[in-house]
Amino acid sequence: MENIMKQYDLTGKVALVTGASYGIGFAIAKGLASAGATIVFNDRKEELVEKGIEAYKEEGIKAYGYVCDVTDEDAVEELIKKIENEIGVVDILVNNAGIIKRIPMCEMKAAEFREVIDIDLNGPFIMSKAVIPSMIKKGHGKIINICSMMSELGRETVSAYAAAKGGLKMLTKNIASEFGEHNIQCNGIGPGYIATPQTAPLREKQADGSRHPFDSFIIAKTPAARWGEPEDLAGPAVFLASDASNFVNGHILYVDGGILAYIGKQP
Repeated sequence: MENIMKQYDLTGKVALVTGASYGIGFAIAKGLASAGATIVFNDRKEELVEKGIEAYKEEGIKAYGYVCDVTDEDAVEELIKKIENEIGVVDILVNNAGIIKRIPMCEMKAAEFREVIDIDLNGPFIMSKAVIPSMIKKGHGKIINICSMMSELGRETVSAYAAAKGGLKMLTKNIASEFGEHNIQCNGIGPGYIATPQTAPLREKQADGSRHPFDSFIIAKTPAARWGEPEDLAGPAVFLASDASNFVNGHILYVDGGILAYIGKQP
């Protein structure tokens, strides 16, 4: 048997990570780059693309950034043609771009609900169907959808997000079902609560030195007793992007410190 680590080598592979100018997408892209992949990313705004390119450069990574809205079907098709012409066929697609609106359901306008569904569910559909034809021609492909614990659970104020991420879980399974015979694997990663700049206020110590109530809640609910780091998602992403996962299809890999397996500490 060949050296098992060779299966994780992504040298020569083109990885497109949507919305990866910062945050979780950036950490996943860094992980893929460290395994040898060429990184391509997009964002909706030129300034975010430019910031992203600089951030990758600081990490020693030459990344290719494009301005594109994942909900614009025509623009996405043009983007994929451009990437194929300028860099190569997309071997790995990570559908990371997403938004969340925390609004109580009865106060949420249908337009706000639709916006979340459009970016978090229609976007991955549009991106996936744009790259699949060339993956079929090439004889392989990997699609990784960034799902959520809300693919399994509900919570107050996130009806649209939970609906979108639940839908994304089933889109993942359906892509696996429809294109598995073409050697295309579609799986998902469901991040737990990750320590990012956006969640930093929830982890700040209170004036009396105690934990923020939400911080205490997460620590109590997580067997690992900590928040995840963006880097915790890199290894699972490399696995799902590599030949090591060629017979893994239609799964959601929850990277959550065990939170979904646990009922929580007794008060």
